[in-house]
Amino acid sequence: MFLKRLLLISLLFFSKYTTYSQGFLKVNGKAIVNGSGKEIILRGMGLGGWMLQEPYMLQLGGIAANQRAVKSKIIDLIGEEKTNTFYNAWLSNHTRKADIDSLAAWGFNSIRLPMHYNLFTLPTEQEPVPGKDTWLSKGFQLTDSLLSWCKANKIYLILDLHAAPGGQGNDIAISDRDTSKPSLWQSEMNKQKTITLWKKLAERYANEEWIGGYDLINETNWGFQNASDKNGCGETENAPLKKLLTDISEAIRQVDKKHIIFIEANCWANNYNGIFPLWDNNMVVSFHKYWNNNDQQSIQKFLDIRDKYNVPVWCGESGENSNVWFTDAIELFEKNKIGWAWWPLKKFGLNNPLQVKQNNGYKQLISYWKGQSPKPSQADAFNTLMQLTEDIKAENNVFHKDVVDAMFRQVHSFETIPFKQHVIKSNAIVFAVDYDLGRNRFAYLDNDSANYHVSTGKRTQGNRGGQYRNDGVDIEACTDSITNGFNVGWIEDGEWLQYTINVTKTGTFNLNIRTASGKAGEIQLTINGVTLVENISLMQGANDKDWKIITVKNILLTKGINRFKVHIIKGEFKLNYFQFISLK
Repeated sequence: MFLKRLLLISLLFFSKYTTYSQGFLKVNGKAIVNGSGKEIILRGMGLGGWMLQEPYMLQLGGIAANQRAVKSKIIDLIGEEKTNTFYNAWLSNHTRKADIDSLAAWGFNSIRLPMHYNLFTLPTEQEPVPGKDTWLSKGFQLTDSLLSWCKANKIYLILDLHAAPGGQGNDIAISDRDTSKPSLWQSEMNKQKTITLWKKLAERYANEEWIGGYDLINETNWGFQNASDKNGCGETENAPLKKLLTDISEAIRQVDKKHIIFIEANCWANNYNGIFPLWDNNMVVSFHKYWNNNDQQSIQKFLDIRDKYNVPVWCGESGENSNVWFTDAIELFEKNKIGWAWWPLKKFGLNNPLQVKQNNGYKQLISYWKGQSPKPSQADAFNTLMQLTEDIKAENNVFHKDVVDAMFRQVHSFETIPFKQHVIKSNAIVFAVDYDLGRNRFAYLDNDSANYHVSTGKRTQGNRGGQYRNDGVDIEACTDSITNGFNVGWIEDGEWLQYTINVTKTGTFNLNIRTASGKAGEIQLTINGVTLVENISLMQGANDKDWKIITVKNILLTKGINRFKVHIIKGEFKLNYFQFISLK
């Protein structure tokens, strides 16, 4: 029932942003068009964490370097047979039709599938006959199922080789690289396996119009000319990368002349030195964008590439930031007619549409791996991990409508709408974290709203508490006795929050304001832009866990929809709720 409600809400809330198209995507000058010649702006989502687990998505950063290290730790706990049971359940449950139905309802028209080669073929060193390729059914079956769900929803599926044979970079979490063995760039057999895998995929999907294209190699980060340039950001030629991309393209074109080929450069898809001129007339240049400013300058070099080489550009990966950053980045892309694919759909953490909830057993497992708790029994560890494979199902995830709203509605509108329906009757509580949906400076004002460290050199963030919502507002778990689980914290001078309230009857109310601080905060209240009460001094407690109530008496509220706003004159307090008590 939860999932049905989620999809219904999504359809009602976001359906007007859905774009349907049909026919093979192809390149027409600087644009991507469908079979009818209509320009298509790809609005996509990457399915990170499904076929390839990056440790940070499992909150295992600093514990495991890549998926093979995660798997090794799991084998140590439950043995190889039960580990295989876990991974089979993971692959079955992480991404299902419900996820793709939801993406379509929210407005996405494309999906980028990050593939691990080891679901399709054996590692080079494990081949029974050197130089021969053994094909595995698992990866192809998963991709077939995903494609059928995409077709049902009229969503384009872009295949992305996220982990190539041997691994394509020194950022080993991305490609699950085994550093004890030759990389993709150090082994001709790995290169040949990569070429052959792409030919096999292209042959299988050559006539599928809902395959949007082939993203050949994800985020190469390798110093070809200089080994000390580990990520290839200073590379001036990129000759081995261009040769392999060309060889893959030629193999694909032997069996498939219809689909777009997406290419990515060195330095996480951002260093295109030596790659041009291009060698195929149905090709798109992909770049990735994280943690930098969202101004024209930040994408100018790719606009220059588009103009100089008459080729479409696509932001094949972005995300992992606040809603403020999401809205600004997507607005920038779409203003410049650039499609995009966000990352990822789900993980532990809230800056994605779906959040996987962390069960208590898994918290204990992380604690053990950190050396802070005793080793669990094999039975307990197995039960915990199998529970995780249930937790990752869409119906068990937390849906962050604020994230999707920021990616679609807010891109085209400065309007604010209610996050929750606040009906003010005789006794109503409005929790502080349930402020309106909308852009920073329109639904709220927060001074520290996103992470721009690539541009600024300083790591900042949006929600410092990392709870509940992904806006700039700082939210943490609440310790108060009356709570919805969360409160606003890290409140600074000059910030404000807005709430749309529906007053059922004109009347006079007392207003209880619940705060905690070792300092005396000060606020001002307005209603529909008119000052309601100014310079309210809040109760000072012993510390920021000492919750106090200040009562503002005899407030007149008018029947109907009202915009209630809390202005912070003097911050450094926590805010839990507002309680409206009708005076009869």
